[in-house]
Amino acid sequence: MAQYFLIHPENPQVRLLRQAAAIVRDGGLIVYPTDSCYALGCRLGDKNGADRIRRIRQLDAQHHFTLVCRDLTEVGRYARVDNRQFRLLKAATPGSYTFILEATREVPRRMMHPRRSTIGLRVPDHTVVSALLAELGEPLLSSTLLLPGDELPDNDAVALRERLQHDVDLVLDGGSCGVEMTTVIDLTVDPPQIVRQGKGAAGVLGTERSRER
Repeated sequence: MAQYFLIHPENPQVRLLRQAAAIVRDGGLIVYPTDSCYALGCRLGDKNGADRIRRIRQLDAQHHFTLVCRDLTEVGRYARVDNRQFRLLKAATPGSYTFILEATREVPRRMMHPRRSTIGLRVPDHTVVSALLAELGEPLLSSTLLLPGDELPDNDAVALRERLQHDVDLVLDGGSCGVEMTTVIDLTVDPPQIVRQGKGAAGVLGTERSRER
């Protein structure tokens, strides 16, 4: 059964963060709050964790995983970022955006998009996530926790534990964090295109909306 930690959204308990980071390092899959909605997360190189995310969400191989990073320095380690892209990233981070970028060799190929060799990256504006990433010392391989059959992500961590108690190892309950997903922006094209309009305002980047893909 999944462990359950009630964590303070503004002053997260260090003891709980250390335990959560240890669970991730040991190959655990966690549910955690972000600045948009709850998400699933595991270690970047954890193939079993990635497979569990795919199974829970019923995702195919074309789905973009997201690396949740502490800052732009970390983004630059896992994605190729030119000057134009960096300016756009700087204008919108931290925040409720996911950016599609070309992955570097630091990203295992099995975690990339199979045809495009791209990966989603984001720097969330959420105290719990920032503190957890600092404790972990590396990004989380992540995906929005939108369960099959649901129109919106579930915002109730207690309910998520009931639904996923045999599928995940830990639920971090940071309270309500909303149900609106991130805005997904493809930075591999010029001009950048919005793949999914979500919580992040498009105007900050001056991007053009494309059809969802």
